[in-house]
Amino acid sequence: MERTNRAVTSRKSRINAQSARGMYVDGNTVRRLQEVPARSREMTEAQIAKRKKISRPASQSEKRRQQLSKEAQRNREKARSMGRGFVIFLAAVSVAVLFCCVNYLQLKSEVTGKMKTVATLESELSQLKEENNAYESQVTSDVDLNNIKKIAIGRLGMNYPTDDQKKTYSVPSNSYVRQYQDITDAKR
Repeated sequence: MERTNRAVTSRKSRINAQSARGMYVDGNTVRRLQEVPARSREMTEAQIAKRKKISRPASQSEKRRQQLSKEAQRNREKARSMGRGFVIFLAAVSVAVLFCCVNYLQLKSEVTGKMKTVATLESELSQLKEENNAYESQVTSDVDLNNIKKIAIGRLGMNYPTDDQKKTYSVPSNSYVRQYQDITDAKR
């Protein structure tokens, strides 16, 4: 007898799996390939009824059935066809939708135009602010404050204020003061 440990068993199962891959047992666990169902020799009920219609004249019940089918066909055609009122309604709705779409597009283009105008004006404003700041810095840099002080004291006879000329005041807590410039701390 042969030894059957794990190594031998796994080798045998690998060999069996390799040899069985190419094999197919027809009908074993899967459907049979290209299986065609057998045709029955018996006639179906529909074929029997068709032969009876051909062989004998139509009876009263069959005539009624044909009339009902004609009436059903007429009803179906009426249901499929659109009436004059429905066509008018659809045309009115289509015109309203078209009007809304055109109006929307006009408003959208108007808003876009206004946004472009605002952007242009904003860029113009920023350019003017830059120019004003440049002119202001140029004007203030040209002015010599020491020269002005000499002229004020020397030619015009101006002096610094004395303590009697200075007035102080108190501000209530709920009031406020607007300050347009910074006040220097240095005394002259």
